[in-house]
Amino acid sequence: MQKVLLVDDEFIILDGISSVMNWEALGTELIGTAQNGLEALELIKQAIPDIIITDIRMPGMDGLELVATVTALHPETSFIMLTGFSEFDYAKMAMQYGVKHYLLKPCSEESLNEALSEVVQKREERQYEENFILSIKYGLERVLPHAKEQFLKELVTNKTYGVEEWKYFGELFGLNFQSQRVRLLLVEIEGEHEYEHLFAVSNIAGDIFQHHILSSTVGRRVLLLMEDDLSEAALFEKIDSIRATFMKYYHIDLTAALSEPGELTQVRRLFTQTIECLSHRFYLGEGSLITEKDISIPEDEEGLELQLDLEHLVMLIKAGHWADAECELLSLLHQLLNFRYDIAKTKSYLIQIFMEIIRLSDQNKMQTYIDKLPRMMEISTLQSFQQFVMSIAEEITLDRYSRNRSKQSQMVAEVKRIVDRRYCEETLTLQTVAQKIYMNPDYVSKMFKKETGEKFTNYVMKYRMQKALEIIEGCAHFTIGPLAEEVGFGDNVSYFSKAFKKFTGFSPSEYKKTAP
Repeated sequence: MQKVLLVDDEFIILDGISSVMNWEALGTELIGTAQNGLEALELIKQAIPDIIITDIRMPGMDGLELVATVTALHPETSFIMLTGFSEFDYAKMAMQYGVKHYLLKPCSEESLNEALSEVVQKREERQYEENFILSIKYGLERVLPHAKEQFLKELVTNKTYGVEEWKYFGELFGLNFQSQRVRLLLVEIEGEHEYEHLFAVSNIAGDIFQHHILSSTVGRRVLLLMEDDLSEAALFEKIDSIRATFMKYYHIDLTAALSEPGELTQVRRLFTQTIECLSHRFYLGEGSLITEKDISIPEDEEGLELQLDLEHLVMLIKAGHWADAECELLSLLHQLLNFRYDIAKTKSYLIQIFMEIIRLSDQNKMQTYIDKLPRMMEISTLQSFQQFVMSIAEEITLDRYSRNRSKQSQMVAEVKRIVDRRYCEETLTLQTVAQKIYMNPDYVSKMFKKETGEKFTNYVMKYRMQKALEIIEGCAHFTIGPLAEEVGFGDNVSYFSKAFKKFTGFSPSEYKKTAP
């Protein structure tokens, strides 16, 4: 039973929750109530509760202080916070102590039941996992060394057995070495791990393959010898279960290699096959199940050399187009994956790609990236390299985009300044502006529209019309001819009048009459 302590400064709430809840049905026991945090701490000294249901606002010591104090002393304690709506954001500060359950006051019996049931379930699951790991450790102390493990280790490495030895081990382990068809499963734990983890993998695999023949640890790997009595689909499903179960308890991934079927007397060749399969985890990634089919290269691709063309990738990064650069980089890595060179040769291509990318950064950043090269050489899978180089490529591309955008913005600002100074000149055109800033007119037009959302000619027309409106509104009397000339239309009064009416809906004289 999970022990529960209830804390609230309102006696009505304490009494109501205490009496209405069916504590035993929830797998709990109410061991006491308190009206503030200080009173609760005195009770906790006498009996440590598993779960504390506490109000957020209380005199003396409030709910947050109580959570902080108890968590420091008893980090395994779970909490359910009771809070008013206005205090909810304040209550969420308790998240830093692992509090996940908040109930708004007044809370219903149903909501409290639900929250308490969930907390109890989580605690029971955690206890089960802790017990499982403890049982693994206990088993480890009891069963080492193991005769079957040593036999399998010698069988797949370099031990040569005579006829009498085969007969002896056959009788000892109940094996028929002459006709039994078997497969080997070699499992590698990814990342840092202890011997305890190897033992756990071996036990989990033994539980899932209940009729396996032998298991052992070979170096830092787990080897399983099993009968070839399952379909490939069923076999793959069981191997996936090994990985999922180990991940659940240890949060570490596994990579596995499965041999082809063979006679028991051929296990040394099958073991070599699994070793070769595991070496291809560089291409297939951590957490893979690798078979002979996965590492075979089509005959028409053997002997081919990869033509690594990085020109298009460089162009896209320079332009700051990350979406396109990402697709191009993924395409290059996919080509490299298909060729399946030996790892040293593959890494030489990876270094070439990496260096081509980082040379597009500025000098200070480039040295920082070069310093990361040794770390890149230690990367154990192509997938990890992809994540590593993608982050750097994206950073450089977005920096390029930012710089290009800044240059474009400066260019557009200069174009606007020229329009402001020369709008009254009839000769003001995109070509004359582009000449002033020494740029291609098409590029200026494209960048201007991208930055402002409108064509250069439309911008100039609107600018001139706004200036015309200012002149009309600012003077008592005006003449259309001089007005047209003053805003850049020269002596083309007819064109000015049409443009003005299109812009305002009125002729210049009509607009003057309606203007305030």
